[in-house]
Amino acid sequence: MRIIVMTCSALLLVEAHASAEVLITPSEAAQPPVSDARLDRRGVTRGPSINQISPSPKATVHSPLELKIKFIAHNNANIDPAAVKVIYEKETPIDLTERLRKYVSSDGIDMPDAEVPPGTHLLRVEVRDSLDRKSVGEVNLLVQ
Repeated sequence: MRIIVMTCSALLLVEAHASAEVLITPSEAAQPPVSDARLDRRGVTRGPSINQISPSPKATVHSPLELKIKFIAHNNANIDPAAVKVIYEKETPIDLTERLRKYVSSDGIDMPDAEVPPGTHLLRVEVRDSLDRKSVGEVNLLVQ
């Protein structure tokens, strides 16, 4: 009876890791970094806020990780989830938007098990609201 329980536990552990989805592949992470990661910001109007919740921008984490980004609209506007764009900042930028699409809502991005290779990764997040105001934010992932 004990062997069966251990076997089931091992299967559950493998199954739990099998549910993680790839956010960044090792070959994408190996590409040369971007030489200038200046963000396009507009200062006249107040576009949506983009806040990295998890992992903390300065925390070193292990993969799979929970990727949680919160969007906050201002002045009675609403976030347009279809207009959210996520770019992996590399010498040749990599569009991650479609990989994240099912995790995007008007409240933000909530990907519970993101597979990310070890390294430092910079993502650019672009958000647009119902008043057509655009905001650009950055997400830092430090993965061990």
